[in-house]
Amino acid sequence: MRRLSVRARITIGSLVVAAVLVTVALLVVRAQLGTILSDADAALAQGDLTPFEHDITANPAAEVDNPGTGVLVYVRNPRSSVQVDTLPHDIVAVVENRPPRTEQFAFTDDDGRDFIVVGHEVKTSAGSWALWSARSTSSSELALEGLDRVLVIGGIVLLLGFGAASWVLATLALRPVARMRKQAEALGSTLDGELPVGAARDELADLATTLNEMLARVRSSSAREKQMISDAAHELRTPLASLTTQLELAHDDADDAAALAEHLRGAESSVARLASLAGNLLELNRLETEGRDAAAAMRHGASSEELATELMGAVDRARMLALARSIDVSFEISGDSGHTYRVSRTSFARVLDNLLVNAVNAVPDRGAVAATLDEDAAGLRLIVSDTGPGMPEEFLPRAFERFSRPDVARSGGSGGSGLGLALVHAIVVDAGGTVRLHNIPQDFRVEVRLPKM
Repeated sequence: MRRLSVRARITIGSLVVAAVLVTVALLVVRAQLGTILSDADAALAQGDLTPFEHDITANPAAEVDNPGTGVLVYVRNPRSSVQVDTLPHDIVAVVENRPPRTEQFAFTDDDGRDFIVVGHEVKTSAGSWALWSARSTSSSELALEGLDRVLVIGGIVLLLGFGAASWVLATLALRPVARMRKQAEALGSTLDGELPVGAARDELADLATTLNEMLARVRSSSAREKQMISDAAHELRTPLASLTTQLELAHDDADDAAALAEHLRGAESSVARLASLAGNLLELNRLETEGRDAAAAMRHGASSEELATELMGAVDRARMLALARSIDVSFEISGDSGHTYRVSRTSFARVLDNLLVNAVNAVPDRGAVAATLDEDAAGLRLIVSDTGPGMPEEFLPRAFERFSRPDVARSGGSGGSGLGLALVHAIVVDAGGTVRLHNIPQDFRVEVRLPKM
């Protein structure tokens, strides 16, 4: 059954249901008509007794007249004397010793003929008369046999017509599916185009709309992946080329310890940049793959005290980077409500490290970086500000895109990979918060807000 087409399964299923319903309906009609014919035979047999009943009631002492040919009756007076007997012998053998009473029963004689037998008791002053009448049911049986043939033939014709109609209707109903399948085959590997949506607002149109939305998401995801691969290849090319050059120089200067050490330090820097790039890419991919619901289900959250501890650790790490350039890195923590926030300590540490490292790299020597963490009625607020040049206003809307950097940063040899702010944005949004960038006079500020759980 599973190997059949949907159209065939719909048709067969419809035929099975129709066959059951038609069979039940025909059986009910046949039973009702059989009951009607049986009641009609009994009424006719009762009618045969009516004249005798009237005569006996009017004159119980008189002789009963013979009914003539074709009327099957048996009349016995109170003295057990048979006045009339035109019943078949087999029926007489049953009723001749039967006491007078009103009853009705079916009887089949030795020749296989069926009769309906009606008995009636007529009470008079002289005693009770026993009246019996019989009617052959052969005409009713012939009628039922003819009805059976008509019902069987009619049921078969009805089922054939119903099956053909089901096949045609299923074909018409599934025609949009065939169009969608052909269009899907024509989309190719690029998934360009859309599936046809029917004019009727039915389930198939809803399915086509849903599939088109899915195709749009797949195209968008594919485009993002291609762009990411292209950007990642571009970003990896520079540190890999630098690392290759540094290793070649180190090989050439193997006899010069000072030069070799310098080349190795440069190689370590390139490797660190590659490691940072790979780590950020993996974290971004994890956030996008798991989705917000899955990540929230796997995350236990962190308290404000734990997040404050992470801030102090991140500031210490930033101070180590800033020490050589005499950059002041300060922090301030206010509020201690103990609320829990929908972000892990590890993820919050990534946010802090990216923002503080970006700020340290952006400010000139002897500049300043400040981090503030406080709580208010809306939740937790983190502000990282620095005395650097800020970002061009036209770049701010694209600052959270992957591998996006201001032109100034891209032209420099020490520019980052352009993934830091993208990762910050992904983590904050995943935690239900917001992150904003602000250029203010003599200052550049990043503001992160996280809601309470």
